[in-house]
Amino acid sequence: MRILLWTSLTGLLLISPAICQVLMQPNGATRVDPAEGKVIFQAHCALCHGLDGGGGRGPDLRHPKLDRAADDEALKSLIENGIPPEMPDGWYLSKEDIANIAAFVRSLGNVPTEKLPGNTARGKALYDRSGCDRCHILASRGVGFGPALTDIGAKRGAARLRETLRNPAKTIPDAFLLLEATTSAGETLRGIRLNEDTFTIQLKDMQGRIYSFRKSELRGLKKLRNETPMPSYASVFSAAELEDLVAFLASQRGLR
Repeated sequence: MRILLWTSLTGLLLISPAICQVLMQPNGATRVDPAEGKVIFQAHCALCHGLDGGGGRGPDLRHPKLDRAADDEALKSLIENGIPPEMPDGWYLSKEDIANIAAFVRSLGNVPTEKLPGNTARGKALYDRSGCDRCHILASRGVGFGPALTDIGAKRGAARLRETLRNPAKTIPDAFLLLEATTSAGETLRGIRLNEDTFTIQLKDMQGRIYSFRKSELRGLKKLRNETPMPSYASVFSAAELEDLVAFLASQRGLR
């Protein structure tokens, strides 16, 4: 079908079917193209979220419901404005680009959950036996020294989880920073940074105790970048046990 439109300058104007489809969208909205959104996503977003949206430095996006984007408008706003300081804003994207990316991200919710070789029940037993809750919170249980794991399966793909267990120093979250502070009395404390400004810094140790210092009163302060207290489990667990633990962690998708 072609439509004739009247213009004040040229009279009748013949509009192609493709343009008709755009013009005839409800509420004046233009059509979105998930395929085009995929191209933009893989160019600008895959570094953190993975080429397939399965997660990496950023969360796994392959879910029908996203925690920080309850609907399409919230998702487009998130893409446009970012989540400081973890996620940059999309200042370089047009409204059409943002709509296309949002459409592609929404399409990822139709991707089935990975089928993993491990056994989740055995993985849970291994998690409990290994004392992982001494550093991690999972379903309100544990100590929040390391990253919370309640929804880790919704944020990290199986490959990322596997790599973390084998070589945790390669997958340290951007917001995680290990500190070593030496007080004026000569006491040395290690912990993760909670907050920092020009004059003060707060850290939490492995027992969950929180300390606040004025930087000027510290004898020494080291930021141990690329270091983590988490050990490698590559030689601690067998290959089958690692797969069981990965399966258990991948199944943790948040309290719903």
